[in-house]
Amino acid sequence: MKIDILAFGAHPDDVELSCGGTILKEINNGKTVAIIDLTKGELGTRGTAQTRATEASNAASILGVSFRDNLGFSDGFIVNDKSHQLEVIKLIRHYKPEVVLCNAIDDRHIDHGVASKLVSDSCFLSGLVKIETKFNDSLVAQSPWRPKSIYHYIQWKPLTPDFVVDISDHIDKKMESVSAYSSQFYDSKSKEPDTPISSKNFIDSVRYRAADLGRLTGTLYAEGFNVERVPAIDTLFDLK
Repeated sequence: MKIDILAFGAHPDDVELSCGGTILKEINNGKTVAIIDLTKGELGTRGTAQTRATEASNAASILGVSFRDNLGFSDGFIVNDKSHQLEVIKLIRHYKPEVVLCNAIDDRHIDHGVASKLVSDSCFLSGLVKIETKFNDSLVAQSPWRPKSIYHYIQWKPLTPDFVVDISDHIDKKMESVSAYSSQFYDSKSKEPDTPISSKNFIDSVRYRAADLGRLTGTLYAEGFNVERVPAIDTLFDLK
């Protein structure tokens, strides 16, 4: 199965928080999108790996993605090495995405920056002919594949985006997908320990940061991305 956009997240909820609106918009435009979580988020202060798996499944249904998978890497200890790269390469070669979305280039959580570089490096290596991989139990060697574009979404740190996507028509559905992670975010009745992302201020910030990017770019709500190479346009009139 070929997928147009493959969205990677170090943890379940990374994708929803940072590029959920963009995913909803692209699916509405007829593109196929899938999510790959690198870890189960098992080190999270609130909830368990099991509850987060259920929440991730519910969020995926809300977004309408083609599928969601989890590589089961160790939460808090993601490493950008050969063994981890090969697992990511297998997925890139199998699903042949045109576009890959992945974690912020620099962020508060140590997994985010490492995951960002891991996925980026794997996209490059996936195009090398002499790296041999096989998917699952297949006896057939995979063909090289390199995505056309890699875009890094923005997370905790307010990085300056290289471009934004107008998600004005999809902000409510995005917030619904985020709210599927009820164990992680604000709940006035919760007895779980407080965390930086469990405050009302944080969950409110998801919407108002999108509103601020929208304000800066002439839309109601937007999501920002960083690029690895300078994007090209056909004419000046392509820019909004």
